[in-house]
Amino acid sequence: MRLPILATCLSAVVTLAVLGPADAAKRKVPVPHRYDGRWSIEVVTRDGPCDRAYRYGVQIQRGEAIYGGGEFNISGRVAPNGAVRGIISRGQDAAQVVGRLTAGGSGSGTWETVGGGLISCSGSWNAVRRG
Repeated sequence: MRLPILATCLSAVVTLAVLGPADAAKRKVPVPHRYDGRWSIEVVTRDGPCDRAYRYGVQIQRGEAIYGGGEFNISGRVAPNGAVRGIISRGQDAAQVVGRLTAGGSGSGTWETVGGGLISCSGSWNAVRRG
């Protein structure tokens, strides 16, 4: 079964680079990230044979996305300005995710498959903060 690219993108939507204030780094105290919390992400395929749509719950902790599904490998972060970049993969299949979250609790972006898989898909994603 092919990687549900939507699920991949969905999880990746919530990932990128986080830098805390310099004084917090000196104290070695974890700095909360403005995008930390629970997010509901909908991923939709626009082009290609991937599954049409998925909705997932993702947790962001200190700017890093955590997905409890366990089937996928997720790397990436949410930058302090809300920029999202990430890669979600399973086996040979992978999806690159880019976009932006807002401090107001929403977000959107695009995704596309990359790498060694045989399928080629792309689409969009939307996010809403749940807590």
